[in-house]
Amino acid sequence: MSERAERRGGSRSGRIDKRDKRDKLDKLDKLDQPREQRARLLTWSFSQEAFGVLSEKFARFMGTAQFLIGMTIFVIAWVGWNLLAPKGLVFDEYPFIFLTLMLSLQASYAAPLILLAQNRQADRDRVALEQDRARDERNLADTEFLTREVASLRLALREQATRDFVRSELRGLLDELEERAMIRRVDEPAAPHHGD
Repeated sequence: MSERAERRGGSRSGRIDKRDKRDKLDKLDKLDQPREQRARLLTWSFSQEAFGVLSEKFARFMGTAQFLIGMTIFVIAWVGWNLLAPKGLVFDEYPFIFLTLMLSLQASYAAPLILLAQNRQADRDRVALEQDRARDERNLADTEFLTREVASLRLALREQATRDFVRSELRGLLDELEERAMIRRVDEPAAPHHGD
């Protein structure tokens, strides 16, 4: 093969490599498309929601008197057995290193699970607060609307005659008419009696 042919072939493979790299970069740049699923070594997995619910149940259980009493009985039994049992049956001597290891392991798992449960509770509280705020804003808007409506009704009623106003005006007119009638009676000369 000539040197020229090798260069051509090399340039072709170089072009193909550049195209492959460009295609891979194009695929990575497309954020609107999901990535291809890779084969997983472990096919068993929890959804975040299921794991969160499990951690909340665990955290709630750890906060109960039942757990504290059970843990206390377990530690007392462990220490009692390893202090009072015959030497051949003791499995964790006085400094109780294995017990310390187990309690440390339990605490190392409990702390993140409790934090996860607290985070989920904080998220629920935040959502509830946002819903309360939205409801309060709607109530405030409704109250302001009703206030404006009542104010406009009051203004409209000022321009209209109310029942009490009409009654007082009619009473005033009636009183005025009665006074005029009495004045006329007083002003009229007494009519002569025809029998005199």
